[in-house]
Amino acid sequence: MLPNGHTSSDSHVVIQLEDSLPAPTSGYRHASPSGPWPWMDFSTVDDTTHIPNATIITTDVTTGAALGAPWRDYPQNKFKNWTQDRVEHSQMMKKCSMNQRSTIYWMDVDDDGKFATPDMSGDGSTSAFWNKERAKNIRVRSLSVDHLTSPVLCMLGTTYNIEPFFFTSSINWIPSRYQEALNHGKGDHITITLPFVRKTQRESNSRAFTAPTPSPPVTLMLPQSPPTDNKINTQQPLDMLNGDVLFIDLLAIHMVRGTETSTIISYHPESRLVSPAKRLHLLMHLVGDSAHWQNILSKSKDPTFLFLAILWYALYAWDESFESLYGHISQLESDVLTESRVEHTRDLHILQAYLLHYQSLLHAFQLSVSFIDKTPNPAMESEKFFEEQRNISNELMKKECENLLNEIDCLQKRREMLSERLKNVMNLAFANVNIRESTSMRQVAYMTMIFLPASLIASVFGMNVKEISPGTLGTIVRYAQITIALTAFIFYVVVTLQTHTSFHERGASLRRRAAWPIILTWKILRKIAEFLLRWPTILAWKILRK
Repeated sequence: MLPNGHTSSDSHVVIQLEDSLPAPTSGYRHASPSGPWPWMDFSTVDDTTHIPNATIITTDVTTGAALGAPWRDYPQNKFKNWTQDRVEHSQMMKKCSMNQRSTIYWMDVDDDGKFATPDMSGDGSTSAFWNKERAKNIRVRSLSVDHLTSPVLCMLGTTYNIEPFFFTSSINWIPSRYQEALNHGKGDHITITLPFVRKTQRESNSRAFTAPTPSPPVTLMLPQSPPTDNKINTQQPLDMLNGDVLFIDLLAIHMVRGTETSTIISYHPESRLVSPAKRLHLLMHLVGDSAHWQNILSKSKDPTFLFLAILWYALYAWDESFESLYGHISQLESDVLTESRVEHTRDLHILQAYLLHYQSLLHAFQLSVSFIDKTPNPAMESEKFFEEQRNISNELMKKECENLLNEIDCLQKRREMLSERLKNVMNLAFANVNIRESTSMRQVAYMTMIFLPASLIASVFGMNVKEISPGTLGTIVRYAQITIALTAFIFYVVVTLQTHTSFHERGASLRRRAAWPIILTWKILRKIAEFLLRWPTILAWKILRK
């Protein structure tokens, strides 16, 4: 009897039930208090999401607006070395010209760490609109740009004195991280362009899935589909067996840091599924509801913390993607264990190529966070801030960057684990295929050995038997006698040398295996004797039943 009145048999049943339950999928992004969105499902954040006390003010600018404005000559009006041929070669204006209307989502964070939406009513194509003075208590203003147009690019570049490298890197999907316009005690400009992986649900209709990738739109192929070519394009979306799609997204952020106020500008590639700019705008509003980040913003006046919080968006997306990828690889393992085919090896190699590409993306993510850690805000050196404030801010920044780097390290370890599991499945698939092929070859070898005596005798005699070739000494009877005898001898040798066969027990010694004809004959005679002894009893029983 066990405690609480349970018997040992009951306990055994409970243990079996508990062991049969599947292990839950771990969401590592929810383990750290630094995560701005604890236990939040990003799939629920879309164009219909409503956040209490958070209004969304958008500024729409059409392509034909502001043709005579002072920013029409950007970037030459700010950066003389950017000649027209360089602008054309970078294609930053050409790619933006395909958009007809740009939408900007605005958000302010004041000195108390409160998140609010500024009043940005007015004509967004005028100089007066962009030269509006901010309230003095605004610590940082965030601009999330959706469907960037050429006029908006010129407006932003001229108003905030942005190097064209930010736009060229963002539009051309070039990973980058750099600091510019450094002025100790006043401020600087920092830029991070970071590709990352996130997941979405496959569209229910038959239309091709268009992901925001630098390559042209592609039609997804199911993993079981036959290959159309021999190329593996890791820029294409990756279709999961559970209906998820993993694709490469872009986080392009430029920040203007100053002593009085700062500005964060984020560029977002186009997507048919959801407005990326609005999604990030809504998520950044939710950062204000995080007790952990409110505590940070109340202790430090450094606006870079909001920049760091945006990078958590990429980490959440990575973690969700690896959750889906874990289930996908588990299903592939099950398929390989059930039935290994040559087609499986190609799917596994394609998935391995994606994991290798993800390794480089995670490394770029790690470098971006390290860049923030090693690039302190020069505006904090101003006499406006006390030494104690700078020390507290530096300690908090170092701690939060370390927290984010630790989470990225966990992602890298998970990627390595998935890669090792994939290698194990690939080895298993190859082993199963090789075992089947070796079994087939062994059967062919057996057939060859069985027919070897006949072939040997035929070659010796040359089929010169008197029944066929009169005048020869050989006979068919003698040919048959020698062939049968030699075949029986070879069959005896093959069975004797086999360690796993039905003619003798597993692990039998060579002496016992050599006596297998005698043992087999004895077993057959014993079964016949047993049957003959039981036959009268069986016959009598049948008579009595009648």
